[in-house]
Amino acid sequence: MHAARRRYLVTFVALGGLAVTWGLMLAFDWASKLGTIALAPWAALLAFDLGVVGGVVGAIAAVTLWFATAHAQNVSLDGVQVGVRLGSMIALGLGSGIVGGRLRESERSHRSVSSLQAALIDSTLDGICLTDEHGEILISNRPLRRMSAELGMPQEGSVPQRLLAIADKLAEPDRYRTRMQELAQTTGEATLDEFELAGTGRVFRGYTAPVSDPDGTFVGRVWTLREVTADRELDRMRDAFVATVSHELRTPLTSISGFLEMMQEEEHELGESGKRYLEVIRRSTNRLHALVEDLLLIAQIEAKRVELDLAAVDLTELASRSVEAARPAADDKGVSVEIAADQPPLVYGDRARLTQVVDNLISNAVKFTNEGGNVHVGIAARNGSVELVVADTGIGIPQDEQGQVFSRFFRASTATQQAIPGTGLGLAISRALVEQHGGSISIASEVGEGTRVTVSLPATP
Repeated sequence: MHAARRRYLVTFVALGGLAVTWGLMLAFDWASKLGTIALAPWAALLAFDLGVVGGVVGAIAAVTLWFATAHAQNVSLDGVQVGVRLGSMIALGLGSGIVGGRLRESERSHRSVSSLQAALIDSTLDGICLTDEHGEILISNRPLRRMSAELGMPQEGSVPQRLLAIADKLAEPDRYRTRMQELAQTTGEATLDEFELAGTGRVFRGYTAPVSDPDGTFVGRVWTLREVTADRELDRMRDAFVATVSHELRTPLTSISGFLEMMQEEEHELGESGKRYLEVIRRSTNRLHALVEDLLLIAQIEAKRVELDLAAVDLTELASRSVEAARPAADDKGVSVEIAADQPPLVYGDRARLTQVVDNLISNAVKFTNEGGNVHVGIAARNGSVELVVADTGIGIPQDEQGQVFSRFFRASTATQQAIPGTGLGLAISRALVEQHGGSISIASEVGEGTRVTVSLPATP
């Protein structure tokens, strides 16, 4: 509709210009002075707007008007002059008509592509928008506009300003304000945040990614918003289920362990089969007990109820004890375990929790290393931190699975294929405890070559 009105406007302007120019020729006897060149722009506009046929008709009309005016003013013309001017005007009309047609076709194609792109992003569940380097919205989709209205965001201002405007409606307004202010200053990094509406329990996840031009210059940012209320509710239900099951299992396990201790006192009266059965029960009970403790701990971590008893800890001594504890299992598998340390400084942490982390890492390394392999534990000072490295020559983890190894209950395909027992909770617990100490944990692995886990903890001043 807009394009049609614009075309009619250009045609009317061209006809008006043609009439005014012709009128000036008649009024001031300027036919010979102005010539057909004065009418050429209007003929070109007609051709551009009306196409090839309109351009040819306009060119002939313009030359006809000029010729009639020149004849009325007794201007001497010969056939060559008229023919050259007519041919030139027709050529101008043809060229302008072709260019105009191609530009209109390009515009129609562009509008079609834009409509398809708008339909595409409007059909997504996520709210999406693109902003310039100042945070002003350039394009947004319908889901984002709907969610913005539901959240009560203002319709004007940059995206960070709009997000800050709803801070008082959230469960943690101060943390949210601080995060949004940081986000407003962030340019070259992708970000991921979640926030919950106070009172309603609705949870939203926001993701942003920088947009750069071919030269690498920051030119804007893509923002996405997704409601994850249902996901968080499922997580809460799962955590509640795990915690309930763990507590319910604890009581019968305690009874089983008690009866096992009583049976051990009479173990000498059992035959070989009885002793073998008793050992199986003992191992299974210990595995179940360890699983229950891990489940309870992961539930406490998720609920942020794990308290740390902080003190100066010698990580070298702690790792040495863990190595000695793992050595019997390693010897049974034919795996060598060695430790090396260069007298690093102490770390400030909870001794029991850090022991749990180191035990998890070393026992994993032994468990996933085949006979004849080796496990190396190293502790060293590194840039104000103490770095613990546990490296093995085991089965390794596929590259595309390494991003999930710290997720709860995740087990690598290399482990499941070889039926190596485990719950998939050790690394999740280790990461949570390390991060609670203000440290970091990372993993590097190659299938068939081994795995290297690095823990970095702040050193004491």
